Amino acid sequence: MKHLISSLFLTLILISCTKKIQVDTIIIGANVYTVNDEFTKVEAFAIKDGKIIDVGTSVEMQLKYAATYVNDVKGKTIVPGFIDAHCHFYGLGLQQQKVDLEGTKSFEEVIERIVDFQKDKNVAYITGRGWDQNDWEVKEFPSKEKLDELFPDTPIAVTRIDGHALLANQAAIDLAGITIKTPFSGGEIIKKDGELTGIFIDAPMELIEAKIPEPSKAEKIRALKDAENICIDLGLTTVDDAGLSKETIELIDSLQQAGELKIRIYAMVSVSDKNIEYFTKKGIIKTDLLNVRSFKVYADGALGSRGAAMKKSYSDQHNHFGALVTPLADLRSYASKIAASDYQMNTHAIGDSANYVMLQTYKKVLKGKKDRRWRIEHAQIVDVADFHYFHNIIPSIQPTHATSDMYWAKDRIGSERMKGAYAYKVLLDKYGKVALGTDFPVEKVSPLLTFYAAVARKDLNNFPEKGFQKENALTREETLKGMTIWAAYANFEENEKGSIEKGKFADFIVLDNDIMQIEESKIPTIKVEETYINGVKVK
Repeated sequence: MKHLISSLFLTLILISCTKKIQVDTIIIGANVYTVNDEFTKVEAFAIKDGKIIDVGTSVEMQLKYAATYVNDVKGKTIVPGFIDAHCHFYGLGLQQQKVDLEGTKSFEEVIERIVDFQKDKNVAYITGRGWDQNDWEVKEFPSKEKLDELFPDTPIAVTRIDGHALLANQAAIDLAGITIKTPFSGGEIIKKDGELTGIFIDAPMELIEAKIPEPSKAEKIRALKDAENICIDLGLTTVDDAGLSKETIELIDSLQQAGELKIRIYAMVSVSDKNIEYFTKKGIIKTDLLNVRSFKVYADGALGSRGAAMKKSYSDQHNHFGALVTPLADLRSYASKIAASDYQMNTHAIGDSANYVMLQTYKKVLKGKKDRRWRIEHAQIVDVADFHYFHNIIPSIQPTHATSDMYWAKDRIGSERMKGAYAYKVLLDKYGKVALGTDFPVEKVSPLLTFYAAVARKDLNNFPEKGFQKENALTREETLKGMTIWAAYANFEENEKGSIEKGKFADFIVLDNDIMQIEESKIPTIKVEETYINGVKVK
């Protein structure tokens, strides 16, 4: 022991006699979870030119390096910057310019918020998002009569929380030229007594949305910056935006290149034959801040609006199976074209039928191809017999969906199918990794709520007491990996981010409490005190 202490002392003397290496920043006095392969902890690291160049003890870092800035965090916890593996970043920003209907407890409250919004904004076309009839006493889709009465001349289109159902008033319906005889596919237009109710589910929503005025360039830029501020404040340093147009991706790139947008974005291109042709011909687009190498595809709708494609009919609506929102022939065509390129295919699949269809499609087109990392987004309800297909397909899942849906999901699909629903531990066991996200603004943005839902399987009211299907809870280590290094892996970025290791981007956050040790019920109370991207403090 004496010999060991002497050797260490001698080493420190030799280091102190050596000329120090100049760096930009040294972080010391920290409780750092590196999330490296061994999940080791350190207390300090050095940063130069936006990257981590060394990790170790506080003494070692200070003896070896001279820094422009030394940040002693005094024992606080540091983890890699959170990565949201599935969200709608641009949509979150646009939502800040619309009427917010999240948390409404009745359709009457929806009406009140729309009226108040219009008094304040006086816009030509009212849009909004966030209502959920499952949170109301009367758990039925609303209809448009009251909106028609209050806004006979102002078009209104307000979207359900999951983005898979929309309520439009008659002015919006007339503007879109829709009648009771308008043909549609890939969803539903709900009618009652031979009249339109104003509810459009999945693909038919596009009939209404086609006439909603496009945001101006200034509004788009403001949306992106608003979303960035929200995300950085909550510790997100990379976001995977699940479905962007070519034009929006180009706008993001221009803002990042100009230094006006700092957050890193993994952009999934909204699939179309035109976009596949353009982007596969152009090839992977990669900068330090932007990565474009995937397509977002929709297989089906959402469970909350009964649009998820199921093998058997819904338990609470017999003879209703949901639907594929993209024709099967198109899904197979897209998969074949994408498989022939270097791009990744990331498919929204909620129902057990949609998951089966996509897993089978992936299996066929990926035969003989290695390390493609194709993803199923949500993988929400999977037939127990189909889980084995995930052995080479990444499950990209959102833990807060389980704690939001648990109140009514069993009514939708019955107890037998619930065995394969929100089965995150099973999915982890099948693939070996899971990429964790939120799907915001469908759910709240906070990664701390993602962490809590994954580990505790409870909502913020501590319900249920023993956790929802607790056998599918993830450990804290698995959860932190899913929000950092495994999410980076799902983006082909594990060699540049997702852990605090030499050579990686200095993207990290300082927390006011130890996320790995704090009492489970207190996880949602943890605050992000500082956020760093590229070694620069952005919060």
